[in-house]
Order: sequence, then structure tokens, then C-alpha cells
Amino acid sequence: MAAISLEVNGNRRAYASSVNQPVISAPVLSPVPRAFLDLLTGGVVLVDENGHIAEINSEALKLLRCTLSTVQGRDFWDAVPEDVAERHQSVAGKILAHARQHVFVAHNEFEGSWIEFVIRPHAAGYIVNMRDVTADQKLTLQQNEGERYNQLIFNANPNAMWIFDVTSLNILEVNQAAVEFYAIPRKAFLQLDMGDLFPDGEGAALLSTLGSGKSAVSGSNEAHLSAQLCKQKKGDGQLVLVELACGRVNWNGHKTVLVSIADVAERHLADRGLRRENAALEEALARLQSELKKSNRDLTAFTYGLSHDLQGPLHAANGFATMLGDKYAAALDNTGRHYVSRIQASIRQLARLVDDLRTLVQLPPLSRALERIDLSAVCDTLINDLHKRNPGRVVSVEMAPGLSLVADKRLMVTALASLLDNAWKFTSKKSEGWIRVALLTGQAPGELVLQVSDNGTGFDVAYSAKLFTAFQRLHSSADFPGNGLGLAIVKSVAERHGGRVWAETDATGASFFMALPPLSADVLN
Repeated sequence: MAAISLEVNGNRRAYASSVNQPVISAPVLSPVPRAFLDLLTGGVVLVDENGHIAEINSEALKLLRCTLSTVQGRDFWDAVPEDVAERHQSVAGKILAHARQHVFVAHNEFEGSWIEFVIRPHAAGYIVNMRDVTADQKLTLQQNEGERYNQLIFNANPNAMWIFDVTSLNILEVNQAAVEFYAIPRKAFLQLDMGDLFPDGEGAALLSTLGSGKSAVSGSNEAHLSAQLCKQKKGDGQLVLVELACGRVNWNGHKTVLVSIADVAERHLADRGLRRENAALEEALARLQSELKKSNRDLTAFTYGLSHDLQGPLHAANGFATMLGDKYAAALDNTGRHYVSRIQASIRQLARLVDDLRTLVQLPPLSRALERIDLSAVCDTLINDLHKRNPGRVVSVEMAPGLSLVADKRLMVTALASLLDNAWKFTSKKSEGWIRVALLTGQAPGELVLQVSDNGTGFDVAYSAKLFTAFQRLHSSADFPGNGLGLAIVKSVAERHGGRVWAETDATGASFFMALPPLSADVLN
């Protein structure tokens, strides 16, 4: 560091109180106990008439990052960082020749700190007060950054915005969107007052709405935002209807009002277009609903025909086939009796198809009257019915007691009947078949999975995607009679509960799964 001393009027050992007064010799600086200096707030340095450090307290030593032995008696500017001395020593000497004090702030970029120096002349030299102003400087920088950020947002905002002084009513700032909206050059815009943008008298009406016009002018800090429809005058004199929103802000130290403009005409056109689109959508939706109602009526009529018009002929055909087989059996040869048996089997299959199709089409929606179902009891009943239909079958059923879940009982019994009937059918060629019913924990939280497995024939995994599709069969009806609707019914029941279905197969047989999501409490109430 260079040894540079304070100079006042070119004399390091004396100073003049004014330009016209003669230079007088400065008395020697009286010693001040260092202990007393340590009691003072902030750093204190006593500099003698030669610019040397006579006394320095502990806070000053800390701020200068030095020790007493290294600075005692040395030139003051040697004790400060070199860049600080180069920047401020000469300036300080010139200012102190005409002023009572000199204040500057030095920034240490390496440490990220700021130190304030206050130098005052004294009869025997100078007194330097120092303090750490890092927090203040950072706050100032943050405020400046916030103001720059606000200015950036203001300028880049797509809405037309301008700011006027609440006292003079002069426009202080305008963004580019406002320049384009009003078609007024920026320089000309800033020469206007707020009343120039309103039809006669309406600008005063705006002021009256800002807290009755008093709080804005009086400088109240209460934030007041309002939005209203009004007219604005463009650069060519054209009046346009806008939605104007405004609020009081502090802009670069001025008490101002921020005004934001939205073109109602453009929004009105957009709203009108949206209303036309909504009307078209509503019309299309009404048309689709009408078509859906018609389709539902046709479907109801169709299922009614299946339930009633087909049942009579089927019963008649089955009755006559039975009478033919019983009364005229002696007159028929083996081929004739086989034909009668085939007719009866076909009638039974057609009747079953009618029943299953009616079940699939007429499945009700999920009821809100959900209840806890004893699956074990329901399965026992369904298995007993299957045993009655085929009393000679040997099929073991594995099922834990007390299985239960919450669901629509009518739908769930229908699905279980289809799953068990499917398992019963495909174990028919096993001398000792088995069926397993279980409840598993699903992958999702609270999900339950109903599993029905059997040691039957299984299926080709290449066609597993078709299993739950109506009328899709993966086996010959000669081997396993059926119509391909049972698993479609199971899928429909699962979907009504918000669930899903899938199937797996291996060398031991097949497993069918129906996952049911957790039901919310409001559905159960």
C-alpha cells in the first residue's frame, strides 16, 4: 500500500476552516484512552496532524482486518485496502477542504461486505468513524432489483398500462402495450395528464372512485383496486369501451395510480364466438341425447322381444321335441332319436343365450345402496345350484370362510354366477375338478381383487384379450357349450364398480380376476 496522507489545501499538517482564512497550525492530538474508544459504537480511528493513526478501537481493527501493532502510528490510508485508498484519498482531501465531513462506502468484493467511512476534521487532526453497512447495502440492492423487476413486468405486460401522479395528474410512465393500444407515441404520451385519455369529465369520475378520491390524493397506503367499464380516447380521437382497473402504488418515490386497460370490444367478440360454439355444442349434445334415448328405447324393445316373444316359441319347440322323443321313440331309429336329442340341446342353448343376452343388456347401473356382501355364502348357494344341475360331478371348492366386500349385491351375484359357471364348465372333463375363490389385496391402496381359479382346460394366451368380449369363444361349443357372454357380463359388472378384469393361465388351469377400487364413504351413506 502507498503511504498517502490526507491533504487539506496542500498542507498535511494544517487545515483551513474556509478558503479565505489563513492556515493555522494544529495543536497536538490529546491522547484518548483506548478503553474509552472501545466503549463507543462502531469503529473509531483518531488520526493526528500528520495523517498517522494515533488511536484506534477494537471495532475499527476488526473492520480493517488488522491488529493494533500493525497500524499504530502508520498513515491512515496505509491501513485501508489499496483500492479504497486510491479511489477515495484524493477526493477526501479536496472535499474536507470545504466541508465539515466526507462520507463514502467501500465495497470489499472478495468478502461481499460494505464499510461506511465518515471523516471529520478535528483541531488536532481527524476523526474517522467506521461501521459495517453490509445489511443496508444488500437491502438497497434488493430494493433496486425489485424495482427493476417491477419495471420489466410493467413494460412486458400485454395489457395496456400507464401510471399518473395523484397530485399533478401527469402521466409518469406508460408501457408498450398502452402505446400501441392508444396509438400515441411514447414521448407524446408522457406529456399528457390522465384527463386527456378520458371523454370530458370522466377522468374526474375515476378519481372519485379511488377511495372517494380522498385516500389517493392524501397519500393513504391502503391498497384500493377497482374495475369499471368506461370509455377511453385514442390518439385519433376515437372512443372505445374498455374495462379499467386501477390501484394506488408508490412509483419511484411518487404517490401514483396504476391504470390497466382491457379492450372489452375484443373480449365481447370472443365471448360472442364462444357463446355460438357453446350453442352449437349444446345442440349437438341434445341431438346425441335424443339419439341415445331412441337407441335405448329400441334396445328395450329388443330385449322385451327376447324375453317374451322368443320364450313362447322356444318352450313350444322344446315341448314338442320332448313329446316326439317320448311318444314316438319306438318308431324312431337311433338316428332319429339322436336328431331329437340335438334339437332339444339346441333349444336349451338358445334359451340360455336369450337369458344371458337379456342379462348383459339389462344390467342396471351401479346402485348407491351398496352393502357388505358375504361372498362365501353367495358362492355356497351358487355352487349348490351347479351340483343340482350336474349331481354326478366331483368338484371340490376351496374358499376361506367369511370372505366379504362392499358392492352392489345384485350385480356382484350376477358376476359370481358367470365366473363359477365358467369354472364349472371348463372342469367338466376332469375326473376330479377343483375351483378356488379368494380375495386378494390389489396394487392400488384399498383395492380388492376377486379371484376365481380352476384346473380346467385353460386358454391360449395369444387370445386372452378376446376373453371378456361378447360372443368371443376360444373353444368349440361341441367341447364346452356356451354362448360367449358370461365373461362379458363379468367385465360389465366390474366397470360399473369402476374396476377392471383380466385372466391368467398356466399348466394347472386358468384364473380370472376382478379388481374393485375402494369405495368412498359418501357412496356408502
